[in-house]
Amino acid sequence: MAIEVVNLTEADIPEAIEVIQHAFADDPYFKWVFNPAKFNKQRNYGSLEARCRWGINNAIFQVAKESDGDDAPSRVLGVSCWLPPHPAAEPESWYSWAQSWLLSFRQFLNNVRHMGRGGLNTRRYWIWKDRQREAQSQIWDDPRGYYFCNIVAVSPEAQGKGIGKKLFQAVTDRADEEGVKCYLESSKEVPNVEIYRRMGFEMAKAMECRDGKDMCMVCLFPVGLLGVLLLTLLTFSCSCIAWSEIQSPSVKERQARSYCCGAAFTANGTIEMQRDYPRIEFRQPRSMIMNKVWGQYEY
Repeated sequence: MAIEVVNLTEADIPEAIEVIQHAFADDPYFKWVFNPAKFNKQRNYGSLEARCRWGINNAIFQVAKESDGDDAPSRVLGVSCWLPPHPAAEPESWYSWAQSWLLSFRQFLNNVRHMGRGGLNTRRYWIWKDRQREAQSQIWDDPRGYYFCNIVAVSPEAQGKGIGKKLFQAVTDRADEEGVKCYLESSKEVPNVEIYRRMGFEMAKAMECRDGKDMCMVCLFPVGLLGVLLLTLLTFSCSCIAWSEIQSPSVKERQARSYCCGAAFTANGTIEMQRDYPRIEFRQPRSMIMNKVWGQYEY
């Protein structure tokens, strides 16, 4: 079976959305920003459909298909959604503005049709967007802009066959030729982090998205692969647990009770958490970046 990466067409949209919804069903950020009790799959489908229709003419939306060499319809196995680089000093064109407005209007109609946002926690969404904007303002220093990978999804039954790599290379090879940097976000630790590390990613920074007691840990990974700088935002969801803030121990107490979770990022990519510890430390062995979370683990 040969795999080819081609531009998304309207005929591909239903299968592409199915791949995205399946791939992100257990995504940590998805669980954090959506209320599972109120999640509306049809509303989410309508939102993704509007986004895909916009992306066909305004971005780089591609699909990976299996090709059997006969007349049978090719099945969509993977999807990637990239935004092209936009020079910081260049104003947005009227066409781009109109297309963005049209997308927003279609999203509005979709919300009206389904009588709401389908369980989307808008407060958490804007918390994330604020943290994202802060990170990009610190990291995005190239005046030419960046290729921004918004989504890469592979059908669960097709994972492990190099499809995701092909989807990446279709754009990163172009970026290499142009000498333009790339940027991506990931909200799933396993298996994404290890995959990105094999591609050359390293931990660079972590930031925190907090909504009351619930928190997301976000880690940044740069990569020096083929001259392309990729930055990965890794979100650890706390949708099933809560962290209640308590007063930090004194310096003396911290010294007397010095401990950490060892390599919180263990060989298999998991994070060890000790339920009874009032202080948990996350350490990334390669970069030796330490992120301390003060709190009490609760159900």
